[in-house]
Amino acid sequence: MSRRPFLAGNWKMNKLVGEAVDLVKGIVDGVKGIIDKDILVCPPFTALSEVSKIVKGTNVNLGAQNCSYKDSGAYTGEISPSMLLDLGCSYVILGHSERRTYFGETNEIINEKAKLAISKGLKIVYCVGEVLEERKNNQTFDVIKKQLDQVLYNLDLNSVIIAYEPVWAIGTGLTASPEQAEEVHSFIRKTVSNIVKDAGKNFDVNDLVILYGGSVKSSSIKGLMECEDVDGGLIGGASLKAEEFLNIINNAK
Repeated sequence: MSRRPFLAGNWKMNKLVGEAVDLVKGIVDGVKGIIDKDILVCPPFTALSEVSKIVKGTNVNLGAQNCSYKDSGAYTGEISPSMLLDLGCSYVILGHSERRTYFGETNEIINEKAKLAISKGLKIVYCVGEVLEERKNNQTFDVIKKQLDQVLYNLDLNSVIIAYEPVWAIGTGLTASPEQAEEVHSFIRKTVSNIVKDAGKNFDVNDLVILYGGSVKSSSIKGLMECEDVDGGLIGGASLKAEEFLNIINNAK
């Protein structure tokens, strides 16, 4: 097993270029010397170029928040995996609940994006999770199994990180308890193990990094990280302030 703590900041549609530069400078300065954790920042598209210059040669990785399922052509407004690589990205977030909810992205679309992104050399942070009604109706495992089965079956899992984000906890201030998080993370690892077996893949599921996302704070990350199958966090609002993001990183053991 070679899993290391992985802390990713999803800035969403926040920060103008100058603000993004100031934020990432604070993060880069604050994580100098940290060699036992993987750190990722995912600014909006408009800030990727300038942020890339600052993180280059540091221990902070650069990711994007989305990409197209096409790599070039007449697709107005889209951004391709090759364009992200050209800007210095090594990761891309796919399948976030906001993309599913607001922009109608299906598992099939996400799979197409993931296949292309991985084929071009990007690693993906693939988001799964249930809405509150689904949890109340005891559908959590059914929903997540479908999200995993329909997206991961034909992917190189060595290039995949999974983020469990209960939709009811994103931006609400609510956080799943460590027990709730571990229950789902353990289920994810077992489900991926079955996908590996069914597809005859050569992949050790114990190496799969699974993050928790959903109102993660410096006060909650320690308890979450004590869970056997929780390997880090995909952090939203708390990643927009360098001090809080650094506190999360430092508290993630």
